[in-house]
Amino acid sequence: MLKSINHIGIAVKDLDASIETFKKIFGFESVHKEVVEKQKVSVASFKVGDVLVELTAPTDDSSPIAKFLAKKGEGIHHIAFQSDDVNNELDRLRGQDIKLINEEAVPGAHDMLIAFLHPKSTNSVLMEVCQEK
Repeated sequence: MLKSINHIGIAVKDLDASIETFKKIFGFESVHKEVVEKQKVSVASFKVGDVLVELTAPTDDSSPIAKFLAKKGEGIHHIAFQSDDVNNELDRLRGQDIKLINEEAVPGAHDMLIAFLHPKSTNSVLMEVCQEK
């Protein structure tokens, strides 16, 4: 079952410049930064209330984020929803004829398991299901 919004992913070209911009807006002190090699991205995230805002920049031109930036420019990339069991949730959604990008969960930022739902099934909104390991 999807329980809550975990994070909002924002695609950015320049991670450090974007961190500074969002610091001015939200006034946060602490930023979590990491590189997710499998996704070919560098991520910086911070909390706004109970929700993470995740700034995501490509580390390689073949990254899905690089392709998104080339096609649509910077902006909201996805909304991630918390689940207790991503693979079980994927099975449930598959049974509801929801198209999946990931057939099984893969490693993501914050040491989570993640999977994306295809925007063709979600009114053009890229959605992620995530689970703490």
